[in-house]
Amino acid sequence: MLICCWSSKGGAGTTVVAAALAIMLGSRHPDGALLVDLAGDAPTVLGLPVDPLGPGITDWLSDASARPPEVRVRPGLGLPVRGVGPPPPAGVGVDQLLDALVADHRPVVVDAGVIGAPTAQGELALAVASSATHSLLVVRQCFMALRRALLAPLRPSAVVLLEDVGRALTAADVEEALGVPVRARVHTTAQIARVVDAGLLAVALPRSLERDLRDAA
Repeated sequence: MLICCWSSKGGAGTTVVAAALAIMLGSRHPDGALLVDLAGDAPTVLGLPVDPLGPGITDWLSDASARPPEVRVRPGLGLPVRGVGPPPPAGVGVDQLLDALVADHRPVVVDAGVIGAPTAQGELALAVASSATHSLLVVRQCFMALRRALLAPLRPSAVVLLEDVGRALTAADVEEALGVPVRARVHTTAQIARVVDAGLLAVALPRSLERDLRDAA
């Protein structure tokens, strides 16, 4: 199973959602789960050091023999080293990366970040999201984010909606505009913000976040 979390606008909360889903799946699956970080923010959210120098996902795209080592985030969750260089030109190595992720015996969650940007990173994110078993758009409950989502080069299979108090748009509005179901509604809380800011998501996943995401995992 390959789940790809992506957004059409920065700051949507994609990394938090992807990391939380990977933690949840890793606790359920006997072999754990794999979190693949294409956006570069997962170590910070999980309280890990910045990726060390050496082979990473960006190197793997150019050289199939350079499969990156995995950091053991917690029991049942591995995080391949991302590497420090930019991805190679669009299209290079994408098929081999996708084949490896699909063939992995564990559930795989990809934090693709923002898709569709005219960069190698944006094209890589789009390719992975297009091929995923579940393509989850992470979007906030605001008009600007929804407008960007409507202009995205990909229709998701479902939406993870981050809900803020006082917003006018509803889940029904988002479903009607995008034509896909809202699979999960995450209520943003001060507790979630504190855990994320402290880099403690891997050791103190808020119960409210786990409850809100249970239908997306």
